Amino acid sequence: MTRFTAAELEAARDRLAPDVVAAGLQVLFCGINPGLMTAATGHHFARPGNRFWPVLHLSSFTPRLLKPSEQGELLSYGLGITNVVARATARADELSANEYREGGRLLAAKVGRLRPRWLAVVGVTAYRAAFDDRRAVIGPQERTFGSTRVWVLPNPSGLNAHWTATTMAEEFGRLREAASEGPREAAQDQ
Repeated sequence: MTRFTAAELEAARDRLAPDVVAAGLQVLFCGINPGLMTAATGHHFARPGNRFWPVLHLSSFTPRLLKPSEQGELLSYGLGITNVVARATARADELSANEYREGGRLLAAKVGRLRPRWLAVVGVTAYRAAFDDRRAVIGPQERTFGSTRVWVLPNPSGLNAHWTATTMAEEFGRLREAASEGPREAAQDQ
């Protein structure tokens, strides 16, 4: 992996990271916003301590552990990645409440265009802020965007220490199972 100086990472602030999306995905994963490493590399969840890629593999969404630089392969598995807020910051707490709300509005429009089967927001706090749903918890949500169902997953950041890779993979696995069920079966489980 390329090593960046602090100045190079800081220069990535406010950059945008391109989405990895296509119409009709099984699951569109949605991060909070790109970190500086993601913005510098152009690869989602690129910080070495982030557990997104290992958890995707542990939960059997991918047949092998992908590197952030291989993010394009997700499309072949019916998976994609976007963010609630597009601009890169060093920390999510640098985002304003207005940015979250506007990001939620833009995300809803994006989901309406792409029509994934599931939108999986990684981070309950981001989901609550973006969609003004203070009661949201990890797991499937009542909210839908057209035919797209919503699942909130734990944030895979290394800072989210009370979730281990194993417990995160269990929750991601619940979503994977729901995504592989037929529409009627998934609706009956809720």
